[in-house]
Amino acid sequence: MKINIILAGVGGQGILSIAAILDTAALQQNLYVKQSEIHGMSQRGGAVESHVRISDQAIFSDLIPSGKADLIIALEPMELLRYLPFLKQDGWLVTDANPFENIENYPDLKSVLNEIKTHRNHKIINALKSAKDLGNSKVANMVLLGAASSLLPLSDEVILKAIQTLFISKGEHVAELNIEAFLKGKNLSQTNKAL
Repeated sequence: MKINIILAGVGGQGILSIAAILDTAALQQNLYVKQSEIHGMSQRGGAVESHVRISDQAIFSDLIPSGKADLIIALEPMELLRYLPFLKQDGWLVTDANPFENIENYPDLKSVLNEIKTHRNHKIINALKSAKDLGNSKVANMVLLGAASSLLPLSDEVILKAIQTLFISKGEHVAELNIEAFLKGKNLSQTNKAL
């Protein structure tokens, strides 16, 4: 078993929190994991990406080659398009429907989403709205992780434990909110409430 995951978004959206949860969950499930990350002026809304590779055998590189990503999870739809060359032919795309318009000439959102929809295996989730419904837009990343969880070789039990581990230092309420967001995203994906 091996899965190559690219996480994409902009600074402040929680890409590295998703990576930390995947890493922790994989280790709890006695799997090998390698991760790399690139921060592009992340404090100013610049691009952030992380490569996460999980396997039941040793992994020798933390970078995913072009055409080898099984899954791209993006917290911003235009950022997802940036990484399409990495996607393997039958790979999956999971993205939030909401743009983070940090540039003047952000492309037409409908065109961006239509391009994503040309790929057979895609899920477009209104993660930001779901997070706001829970009372905190910052948990949109956990909504997306929940929506993508059925595509991961990790049990819900280890993912939930990893979320608890990562956020408990910020208080029980924060940990519970992130768990609730993950479960909401999982439910949205299972009930076909993706866009």
